Amino acid sequence: MSGTWAHMTAADLGRQIESGKINAVELTEYFLNSIASHPQGARIYARSTPDRARGEAAAAAARAKSGLRRHPLDGVPLSWKDLFDTAGTATEAGSALLKNRVPHSDAKVLQVATLQGSVCLGKTHMSELAFSGLGLNPVTGTPPCINDEAAVPGGSSSGCAASIAMGLAPAGIGSDTGGSVRIPAAWNDLVGLKTSLGRLSVEGVVPLCASFDTVGPLARKVEDCALLLGLLEGRPAPDLSGASLVGLKIAVLDSVALDTLRPAPAKGFEDALARLARHGAEITHLTAPEVAEALGLAGVLFSAEAYATWREVIEAAPEKMFPRILDRFRGGATILAADNIAARQRLIALRAAWAERTKGLDAVVLPTSPILPPNIDRLMTDAEYYVTENLLALRNTRIGNLFDQSVLTLPTSQPSCGISFMAPPGAEARLLRLGQAAERALA
Repeated sequence: MSGTWAHMTAADLGRQIESGKINAVELTEYFLNSIASHPQGARIYARSTPDRARGEAAAAAARAKSGLRRHPLDGVPLSWKDLFDTAGTATEAGSALLKNRVPHSDAKVLQVATLQGSVCLGKTHMSELAFSGLGLNPVTGTPPCINDEAAVPGGSSSGCAASIAMGLAPAGIGSDTGGSVRIPAAWNDLVGLKTSLGRLSVEGVVPLCASFDTVGPLARKVEDCALLLGLLEGRPAPDLSGASLVGLKIAVLDSVALDTLRPAPAKGFEDALARLARHGAEITHLTAPEVAEALGLAGVLFSAEAYATWREVIEAAPEKMFPRILDRFRGGATILAADNIAARQRLIALRAAWAERTKGLDAVVLPTSPILPPNIDRLMTDAEYYVTENLLALRNTRIGNLFDQSVLTLPTSQPSCGISFMAPPGAEARLLRLGQAAERALA
């Protein structure tokens, strides 16, 4: 029976713990052993936390036996991106600059999840300081992509996605500043939820750009992401029962998002739209000039804040960084404060225009990424290729961050190609219901 655990959903594992068919201790040991023995385990996990996991699993098993489970995922093991502080365990955010950084307390969302009964398997590799959508990290480790051994897995929650896709965790928790949940989810055929700003606490999460940093789950199914949202908030998950696409108004974002699509993402997206329409969704098209203008502000907004956040640490030992990431950070060094503030003020107006334009829609859809996962060797040797592919990888996902949307990415018929559903900030429950219905349509 344990041979099937690697590919079961988190929700199904939780149900079997509830029914007594699975013991949380045995389940945790299975995943810890899988991590230790898997040929890619060290590329996926920066470090596992076996002592912690075993203690949490034992407590979960005792609660299950006594009928006192705290949450549907009580006793289900999870992986955590290596920027969530873990008390007594190194949290290095994929960077040699933070080597041997050991926090004294857990990140707030990890505290809440632990109180709800989740089991922490360990910390997964990630892009250096979370500043890349590719998942390439020659400093601490580049995890594998499920569909192409020679390609990157997407970032910056790269190891989190790989841990699920490779059967080394039922689900995982990542972060998203410009696409860091959605890109690795899409490139590894997973579901990923980018929450709206402030929905989940970032206390104890190593920052990149506080103005855009969000926390979000990656999993196999929409139901898992709904349960994980509730787990991280410490409250019941959104109700997905009776979800339907019939009569829902879904608009395709024509502005920028469909430009220069590579063949596979284009095919996956068109096929997904046809399936959604067959299941009752009303598909329209949306032109929004504010999208291009907002994307034009992204460099001024993200680079300046990222460099301001990390300047002193970076410039104390720049030789410890992967040069491509160092260059990205230093791109923010020459941005004037006046330009950054002006961009922030303009973004407020653009968000208002977007909110007005999309009022009355149930979701806006776009391809999660316009490209497939790029080749690792070429990224390492071709600087121009690295820059162009990284910017393209992040282009569509950044739209959701700039407009502070709640966004859900689902797999399509094409490997490593996702479709994203965007909804207003705070609309995660409605978005997940839509996603549940869309998932059935796309299956």
